[in-house]
Amino acid sequence: MDITSSSTIIVTGASSGIGRAVAELLGRGHAKVILAARSRETLEKLQADIPGSMAVVTDMTDASSIHALIATVMEQYGHVDALINNAGQGFHTPIEAIDPIDLRAIFELNVIGPLIAMQDVLPHMRKAGSGAIVNISSGTTRMIPAGFAGYAASKAALNMLSQAARAEFASDGITVSLVYPFLTKTKFHENLLRNDSIRSRGAGFTAAGHPPEFVARHIVHTLLTGETEVVLTPGTPEADLPAAWNAPAV
Repeated sequence: MDITSSSTIIVTGASSGIGRAVAELLGRGHAKVILAARSRETLEKLQADIPGSMAVVTDMTDASSIHALIATVMEQYGHVDALINNAGQGFHTPIEAIDPIDLRAIFELNVIGPLIAMQDVLPHMRKAGSGAIVNISSGTTRMIPAGFAGYAASKAALNMLSQAARAEFASDGITVSLVYPFLTKTKFHENLLRNDSIRSRGAGFTAAGHPPEFVARHIVHTLLTGETEVVLTPGTPEADLPAAWNAPAV
């Protein structure tokens, strides 16, 4: 897709980490960025820093909140050009210790939320004859995830939904892509649903990871190209973006 000053792009989980870096980068490209996350105070500060952006407090585990997000965007702009399903949470627990209640909670955020968001934007993109969806997966789905199978299972489910959606939506001019970050220098491992021992070692997990800005460049590049999937293993080169996107943050 082409990103212009009239492009409306929803970024979920926009308040921190990868989502924030994506939102800031899209703002440099002058897109109308819709900032979706649960923290009103953080979103309002971010909105002030990104010209033309709009903060919409959203709980991605609540279907009515997701419906309200899409309805707000349509009321404000009349179209949705792209959706970046980034909101998610880690869950690092051995299989023998997984509480089904916790697993359901992780699936609500990492799978059901993105599914509902895709369903909600679909009719609007279909009517326009174009659109792009980028779902953020995880490198854990490309390994044997001993110790964090619950989290990897949720992202693997998102992978299957995304791959099927790409096939189902293609005739409507809508691309659906996957980006697989591996370790990233964010607070991801400090915000796990469970497992304090891993949370306490979060700095060690992320020290060698990619900066969120690096991952953001690949997400935006995927949005522009419509590639099927992008796997960000260690050693992956930085994505090329148009010169204007390389300007310092506002």
